[in-house]
Order: sequence, then structure tokens, then C-alpha cells
Amino acid sequence: MWLLFAVLSSLFAALTSILAKIGIDGVNSNLATAIRTFVVLVMAWGMVFLTNAQTGIDEIGKKSWVFLILSGLATGASWLCYYRALQIGEASKVVPIDKLSTVITILLAFLFLHENFTPKSIAGCVLIGIGTLLMVL
Repeated sequence: MWLLFAVLSSLFAALTSILAKIGIDGVNSNLATAIRTFVVLVMAWGMVFLTNAQTGIDEIGKKSWVFLILSGLATGASWLCYYRALQIGEASKVVPIDKLSTVITILLAFLFLHENFTPKSIAGCVLIGIGTLLMVL
């Protein structure tokens, strides 16, 4: 089931890039990010209430709160930078560089989460890096 959601995530991320590039024309990138964030916020809380997940708020531990807040700050910074890059650059060049996050995530997962670094993951990182270079140069 995780694979289905991962594939859907990549599809929606692709749509996000194209729709944003069209929508950001003539709009301040910070304002565009705020509008997008508001929509995401409404949608996320809508899903929380639709699935009755709000009852779990008081069960969240301090460590989880800290890391979820830090993750939210990282997301916000990523979106602000992404929208600015998308506004002034070509989507076909911005998006591949943005997707280098895959390589960075694998490296950080190895360093901080002690996940395995396999020959396949190393090869994948190298190929993503080479592919990114080929797309943006």
C-alpha cells in the first residue's frame, strides 16, 4: 500500500510544479507560497476531522512535537525557496534539482537514522546525480 501512496505522491508533486509555474506568473513568490500553504492547511485539517484523527493530539509526546515542528519549518523553507526558484527559472530545470532531495534524504537517513547504505542505493544516488546534471546543463 505504501507504494501506491508513494506513486500518487510523485504524480501530485509533478502536477504541483506545473500548476505552480502557471499560477505564479506575476505573483510574488512568498505570497504564492502562503496561498498554497493555506490551501494545504485547510485540506490537511479537513482530513484530520474527516477521519476523526484529532482525538490523538493529546497523545503526542514532546519529542514528536519538537521534530514535527522542525519538519514544518524545513517544509516552509523548502517551499519558499522552491517557489522563488520556480518563478525565476524553468520548471524543467528547477524540478530535477529539487528532486536531489532524494539523494540528500538517503545520505541523511544513513547518517542519522542508521539505515542501510546498499550498493543499489549508492548506484541510485549516483544515477540521480548524473541525471540531474544532464537535465540542467
